[in-house]
Amino acid sequence: MNLPQSQFGLPFAAATAAYYDEMHDAGGRVRPHYEEVRRTFERMTPELAARRQAAMNDRMLEEGITYTLYDPGQADPLERTIPFDLIPRIIPNAEWRELERGLVQRTKALNCFLADVYHEQHILRDGIVPRKLIVANRYFRPEMMRLQVPNGIYTTCAGIDLIRDERGKYFVLEDNLRSPSGFSYLFTSRSIMKRLFRELYFSYPIEEVDHSLNHFLAALKCMSPTDRSNPTIALLTPGSYNSAYFEHTYLAQQMGIELVEGRDLVCMDHKIYMRTRTGLRRIDVVYRRIDDDFLDPLAFRPDSLLGVAGVMNAYRAGNVAIANAPGTGVADDKAIYTFVPDMIKYYLNEEPMLSNVPTYLLSRPDEREYVLSRLGEMVVKETSLSGGYGMLIGPTATDEEIASFAVKIRENPSNYIAQPTIKLSTAPIYRDGGFVPRHIDLRAFVLSGRETHVIPGGLTRVAMKEGSLVVNSSQGGGVKDTWVLGT
Repeated sequence: MNLPQSQFGLPFAAATAAYYDEMHDAGGRVRPHYEEVRRTFERMTPELAARRQAAMNDRMLEEGITYTLYDPGQADPLERTIPFDLIPRIIPNAEWRELERGLVQRTKALNCFLADVYHEQHILRDGIVPRKLIVANRYFRPEMMRLQVPNGIYTTCAGIDLIRDERGKYFVLEDNLRSPSGFSYLFTSRSIMKRLFRELYFSYPIEEVDHSLNHFLAALKCMSPTDRSNPTIALLTPGSYNSAYFEHTYLAQQMGIELVEGRDLVCMDHKIYMRTRTGLRRIDVVYRRIDDDFLDPLAFRPDSLLGVAGVMNAYRAGNVAIANAPGTGVADDKAIYTFVPDMIKYYLNEEPMLSNVPTYLLSRPDEREYVLSRLGEMVVKETSLSGGYGMLIGPTATDEEIASFAVKIRENPSNYIAQPTIKLSTAPIYRDGGFVPRHIDLRAFVLSGRETHVIPGGLTRVAMKEGSLVVNSSQGGGVKDTWVLGT
């Protein structure tokens, strides 16, 4: 790609006609909120930019900001630092406030849906959501039926993935309600930019994110079933071999809560205790970062060595809170996703502020045949998988891959949904002495406690490979610091 040269010889990204360019308008002019970014990099030589990017990569390595990448072509998983790009993504204040309202509305409706599904099931009786999508859902937990969750909050923390199409309109791509990841990369990205790119950072009025950790802690504290002013909270991790273990340690340290594995906890008298050197200490809230299946071998998978035997009995007895609640996965299933706009109208009597990507349920014969006739144009996803796994991206797939997916769809149509290929917006990243456009999305984090808080900006994820639409860290994606401008 031919890029224009600045005064000092550093190439900068030009607008890409086929996609919405976050930095440039359709005429190739820099958008006003990126003007200071342009000026900063025009004053920078390629050598200086390369040193700045290298310093940021070194800081990621020094702080151990890693992710385990599972490559089917490799015998062993690869632990690596997250690719971090020094060019921030900038969101104007008015644009963010509109997104914020839509995110609060969406998570509120999803929580209402979970409460309804596990209690009266009005939305199923009224035929808004097909009952079979619930009872046959692998994430539906009958053990949660009629169970009163603390404060009625099923999703203390939610990760909502947003994308923009070629016109710049935002769409919700996916809801992540079980144990969304990415918090640590959001906070550490901000820390690195403040330390190593101070002249750019302090040239903008940026909304801070540090206080969001206090909101996170407050949301967990309000779940406590006891009236203690300082309840004991434990982050339950699968252990150091988990791909997001860095995040687990980071959040536990920053919020001042206990980091535990299943073997550190014991259930006695329907209460949960942590083993310490001085004896047992009662746990009030478990922030779990393990899947439902492994949470309690007495309630779910009996072969699990990661969870705590009896924790569900303690939960039912009201002696411990679990965030996010077991069974929340039924609401972030990709087939259920198609009904979220209906949930907003049904529970809140409001029009959705954020749109879904148009989605086809392949369990419906007419929609299935339509998709199969256009499979090379579609993105097909397995309803129960996340992280970029189990996908077909039609425009970049081979004929063999398309044929293989067609067979899978015909064999198990209810396991898949399909969406038209959205032309994700692009933003410039630094590469080899210049800037090149790469596709991005935005994971927004919503924290629900006594109040609802949306972390300003969230985490921008980047598809580091040219032309790739897969931004997930598990598939080699990178991150950018995301700045919401203050008023």
